[in-house]
Amino acid sequence: MDNDIYGHVNNVVYYSYFDTAVNQLLIERGVLDIHRGEVVGYVVDSGCSYFRPIAFPDVVHAGVRVAKLGNSSVRYEIALYRNDDALPAAAGHFVHVYVERESNRTVTVPQTVRAALALIA
Repeated sequence: MDNDIYGHVNNVVYYSYFDTAVNQLLIERGVLDIHRGEVVGYVVDSGCSYFRPIAFPDVVHAGVRVAKLGNSSVRYEIALYRNDDALPAAAGHFVHVYVERESNRTVTVPQTVRAALALIA
């Protein structure tokens, strides 16, 4: 791909892809209501390793797994794949800590979330 024509995807966008992949997974499994949920996950740690550039108009695919499911937190590991590439363009992680939206206090990962995440652990 000629990056001079389309331009590469900026590194910060990879984190957006991570967040979108995890949130989409949680929404599809019916355990995340980003607007009205009483309990939400805040990202408290993240990281990314870059292997190959992604550029517009590449199609980006994400693989998500749960690396650790704690009492009040979840560590997700995400791999981003460009087009039909067999190897990832980037791999990273982020950690959600679950909090009660109204009080902003840490809570136990809800059982519904725990059950949904057990399928990808």
